[in-house]
Amino acid sequence: MELSLFSHDLISKDIAATLPAGYTLRPLQSGDHDRGVLDVLAVLTAVGEISKPKFLERFEWLRRRNDSYFIIVIENESGRIVGVGSLLIEAKFIHSCALAGHIEDIAVAKSEQGKKLGIKIIHTLMDISEHVGCYKTTLVCADHNVAFYEKCGFVKGQNEMVRKSSTLLLGTFADKLLESVLRQEEAPN
Repeated sequence: MELSLFSHDLISKDIAATLPAGYTLRPLQSGDHDRGVLDVLAVLTAVGEISKPKFLERFEWLRRRNDSYFIIVIENESGRIVGVGSLLIEAKFIHSCALAGHIEDIAVAKSEQGKKLGIKIIHTLMDISEHVGCYKTTLVCADHNVAFYEKCGFVKGQNEMVRKSSTLLLGTFADKLLESVLRQEEAPN
């Protein structure tokens, strides 16, 4: 049985109804490795070689935290993923223990660009963010994408500062952390 990352009930039927005929807006599913979700993400950045078992391991890790990770996809009439976007929910102490949403990894297949799929992904993630109670939703983008996000209702905020770790080091640490968390979750209580 194929699993969804979170409940379909959080997907706006109004936004889904505006998609081209035959397209579907839905949560990421466990079978999306085979439907090309990683190929779409490769439009955005380097993805790396992710095997199906590794994809399923990460999917399960995210699914166990389905109050914090919301990844949506757009599937075309042929069953291929043509758009993807993520929303991460941060629990804060400020603003009376408020929640903040962070939109990440918005990507649309090059062959599908110009169909306003990116705007539909952003609006869906903003809708989910509001539905789960976030007091704000933020995203980081390149300068050449500012106008696009302004069309989606965002305003230019503060500066972003970045310090990147070594990919090799990060990958090793992330793998060990994931293995440790999965062992703890599988251990009998």
